[in-house]
Amino acid sequence: MKVLIIGSGGREHALVKSCLASPLVESVIAAPGNGGIAVETVCKPLDVNSVTAIVSLAQTENIDFVIVGPEVPLALGVVDALEKVNITAYGPNKAAAQLEASKAFTKEFLARHSIPTAEYAVFVDCQSALEFLEDQTTFPIVIKASGLAAGKGVIIAQNQAQAERTVREIMEEGVFGDSGQAIVIEEYLEGEEASIHAIVCGEQFVLLPASQDHKRIGEGDTGPNTGGMGAYAPATVVTPTVQGAIIKKIIEPTLKGLKKEGIVYRGTLYIGIMITDAGPKVIEFNVRFGDPETQVLLPLIETDPVELLYTCAKGTLVPTTVKVRSEYAMVVVQAAKGYPATYPKGEVITLPTAIPPKGMIFHAGTKQNESSEIVTNGGRVLGVTALGDTLRAAADSAYALCKQIRFNSCYYRYDIGHRQLNRTDLVHSHEER
Repeated sequence: MKVLIIGSGGREHALVKSCLASPLVESVIAAPGNGGIAVETVCKPLDVNSVTAIVSLAQTENIDFVIVGPEVPLALGVVDALEKVNITAYGPNKAAAQLEASKAFTKEFLARHSIPTAEYAVFVDCQSALEFLEDQTTFPIVIKASGLAAGKGVIIAQNQAQAERTVREIMEEGVFGDSGQAIVIEEYLEGEEASIHAIVCGEQFVLLPASQDHKRIGEGDTGPNTGGMGAYAPATVVTPTVQGAIIKKIIEPTLKGLKKEGIVYRGTLYIGIMITDAGPKVIEFNVRFGDPETQVLLPLIETDPVELLYTCAKGTLVPTTVKVRSEYAMVVVQAAKGYPATYPKGEVITLPTAIPPKGMIFHAGTKQNESSEIVTNGGRVLGVTALGDTLRAAADSAYALCKQIRFNSCYYRYDIGHRQLNRTDLVHSHEER
């Protein structure tokens, strides 16, 4: 079949590679794609925020299957529009996409269905939010823009002054635009985070390996939130017991709740989890694959991902166990220094001439210049992935590959996977004594 992949990031490059490797796929078009994707397949210019443009491209190119990468077109209802013209599309419809498009909707959905999450309050005017903060005595506290903010709309305020300043910046100064017209203020949850990805088809689902993302720009998880600076899988903090609780207390009640409310969900349900002393709790829902988690999940899956996504989209998903490699995967995001604020573009990237068999370079913020050179074109530029028999081996391989890549403003964290690596190293040091 002929596949169209919507998006331009590292997630979409990973999806392109999976499609090109699938026996089900005849050809792949990416729109708009990026510099690295363009080396591997056809890219078409596209405004991903235009539903009309996406449908028109799919029809013009006689596409059989559309995989929607980013959240914005999903929230705008692109899947509904594609289905109206009889084009199969992977991703939830507009009603289901509210789970990411509105944090206020999600918190109220969780409350209605008794799904564990942080205590919260929703505000649509600044003064009410400020009055609420005056009564708070426990900090830090979490403040979220309700709408889509490219992974950057969550601020952990350490004290009352920072919390008040954050509320004003979002609601009065509009730092997140319309996404900040409503905000959620919630309790800060103590624990360790994990990313849970499920391929959902109604009440049926297939669970992918648990992963862990690193949102903060700085080592030791410091500094502002980004779209993600790296990830690894499997994350062993999600023990079999924790996974059982996630399925029983979060995934199953969520799918039953959606059905009860008349929402048909077909697509990826990506659940940000905090593993607390009281058990796993929902931080957020996303309605698409995570970026950069996709860059470690897809390389770990032996089952053809295209078959998995296509049967889900058609409503015929059979929840069999996905075959997963008995390895670890890590991705290190190479960013342009200055991200997530201001950063340079147009820097020439020097890539290694040879990539090891278990190494991969996924392009995100790149393009080709007039001289056909690959240059930087975004804050997160590349995702450098490697597989290994242990997480330490995967990390060593990924960082060795990182050292072979050059562009002037290149910045990346050197501590991706530090929590799990520290636990593993501690176990090994005890064993050696």
